[in-house]
Amino acid sequence: MTIHPQTCAPAEAAPPETTPPGLEFEFTYADLPECLFTRQRPQPVPAPRLLALNHDLARAIGLDPEALAAPGGVALLAGNRLPGPDGTGLALGYGGHQFGGWVPRLGDGRAVLLGEVVGPDGLRRDVHLKGAGRTPWARGGDGRAWLGPVLREYLVAEGMAALGVPTTRALAALATGAEVLREEGAVPGAILVRVAASHLRVGTFQFAYARGDRAALAALADLAIRRHYPQARGALDLLRAVVAAQAETLAAWMAVGFVHGVMNTDNMAISGETIDYGPCAFLDAYHPDTVFSSIDTFGRYAYANQPRIALWNLAQFATALMPLIGEDAAAMDAATEGLGGFVDAYRAAWLRRFAAKLGITRPDAGDEVLIDDLLAAMAAARADFTRTFRALAEAGAAPAAFRDPAEGAAWHDRWHARLAREGASPEARRAAMKAANPAIIPRNHRIAEAIASALAGDLAPFRALSAALSSPYDPAPGTEPFRAAPEPAEEVRTTFCGT
Repeated sequence: MTIHPQTCAPAEAAPPETTPPGLEFEFTYADLPECLFTRQRPQPVPAPRLLALNHDLARAIGLDPEALAAPGGVALLAGNRLPGPDGTGLALGYGGHQFGGWVPRLGDGRAVLLGEVVGPDGLRRDVHLKGAGRTPWARGGDGRAWLGPVLREYLVAEGMAALGVPTTRALAALATGAEVLREEGAVPGAILVRVAASHLRVGTFQFAYARGDRAALAALADLAIRRHYPQARGALDLLRAVVAAQAETLAAWMAVGFVHGVMNTDNMAISGETIDYGPCAFLDAYHPDTVFSSIDTFGRYAYANQPRIALWNLAQFATALMPLIGEDAAAMDAATEGLGGFVDAYRAAWLRRFAAKLGITRPDAGDEVLIDDLLAAMAAARADFTRTFRALAEAGAAPAAFRDPAEGAAWHDRWHARLAREGASPEARRAAMKAANPAIIPRNHRIAEAIASALAGDLAPFRALSAALSSPYDPAPGTEPFRAAPEPAEEVRTTFCGT
């Protein structure tokens, strides 16, 4: 990464604009040095139409869902109207390593930070429009999004939230009334309204570091500490906190069979939330080397590689923080130690989550062998990840993943001998295992079906899938089709960025 010493100019205020009642926003990000963003009005769209509105999320973050569904609210969510007091949105700047290669200038090429809200819980969150038109960071793109990726991110983000995985959320999806051109041809334009604890990324810090702007880097660190880790006492503590948060997030991904698909440093949030659902997917048939993304030619971001890549990304974060931590030998040792905490933290979180999937509440090191033996059998048989674990919770029998019945019976006996040490009743164990093993996930083929129907003008499958995903551990009656693994002709093996 080449460093070019530069200094950000202080931000300048913009004229105010009237805010629709019940939809008040704040703009603390605009207090940062202005090299970290550009003031950017979203490009108006001709006929915005609300396709989905997350009422529960709106209330949780302190917004009035009725006001959002009214014409003024829809205009706001589409970017045709902006809240005050700044009278403009912000397109955020960042750089990043993409598939390992450094790109010094990325940024929000098609997204605008509408503003920040403080919910009844006292937490501050960003409200962000994706597909809001070209910005100075657009790098030649049209700045728009189309219906397929917008509905996909809505479903996956909300599905992840219901699964208990740290994630950005989907507040709304809107049709724009305009078409955009993609490889598929002309497709309906759309906007996703995303909610995040913040949009600070590893790549945001790299951007300031590469410019050699210590003041901007310090301002980012102060903001990250205030918003996410108030217990941190400086940049080294911030590094340790982000390492711990990412360890938990990665373990959560692995436990539900999630493959992000594009783990570039600009797609890793400092908050620990999962961000930027592009070519993501969930495992159907299990194999650790599974790759879905059409652009991940060499499997850099395969399912089993995700923890290693997370650590690599965090090493880039640590590098960016070194001007604040210190650049003598003692500071380097401290940062290396803080970064090294990821391995132990991740392994402990992974063991806790996978042990819980087997009904083990007090895991020990020996349980790793039991878990690994099951996963190896699942990989050899290409067993369905979600259904295998859910069957263990519901039936308690030897999993069909074992091709050799004797091997399966031996594993079953070892498992039950281990469970006997737990001391829980069979009923309590089954309930705990169901709470750790979802019956429903955002399956690739179901998402594809919902998008295809929406493109044909029918949103009913999207709404049915969205409803089913809201209760993955305790599925409602009538959701059995969403539990099924895909038939061979239904499998979705390749996913796309959709930009």
